[in-house]
Amino acid sequence: MKIKLFTIPNIITLANLLCGCASIVSALVVGDLKWAFIFVIASAVCDFFDGFTARLLRQYSDIGVQLDSLADMVSFGVAPSAAMYTFACQSPTMFCLPAWAVQTLCFVPFLMAAFSALRLAKFNIDDTQHDSFCGLPTPANALFCTSFVLAAIVGQKAVELEWVALISVVMSALLVSPIRMFSFKLKSLGWAENKLQYIFVALSVAALILLGIYSVPTIIVIYIVLSTLSWIFSKK
Repeated sequence: MKIKLFTIPNIITLANLLCGCASIVSALVVGDLKWAFIFVIASAVCDFFDGFTARLLRQYSDIGVQLDSLADMVSFGVAPSAAMYTFACQSPTMFCLPAWAVQTLCFVPFLMAAFSALRLAKFNIDDTQHDSFCGLPTPANALFCTSFVLAAIVGQKAVELEWVALISVVMSALLVSPIRMFSFKLKSLGWAENKLQYIFVALSVAALILLGIYSVPTIIVIYIVLSTLSWIFSKK
């Protein structure tokens, strides 16, 4: 079987992976969480354009699908876990904990890497996620985590280690939750079919204008809340 490796979409996907590697190095080796966030942003851009390019050039392939998940595992699974781990190691504790408990809590963010693997594996075999997502998409989780730690550092906000661990557990659970999260694969531009997306865009613009560095994690929280409310009301 002839397999074409170096198509334009695949090259963009590899750029996604390399940016994810750079984010991990920035967090774990350099300790620069600003660049860890910037590289995750670059990965997200590449993740958008590899699919867009594949559709534009009609260069679909099974290897492209698998390569995309492998790149996403690095960029949106390991990279945000590394950023949260580095941040956790720098965080104060609420209680007087023994050393082993502190070390254990510092490693809790890597649960997100494990649950991201489950999320991506499920996505590859789930035919119901074409128009919406089941669980929080890994890019959204990565953007939340890396922007959260950056906002805390820039804003000089102390976040206790216990809270960092709890946030990591909650985000891990959201990755594999049954909650249907809306996507931006619009079939039309009508208000009735896309009111959720339009409300999200309006709230996101307001957050960008009003909140500055805190806008990105806030936007992800808005996305989660709107999706959850929509899912609950649709079930009722």
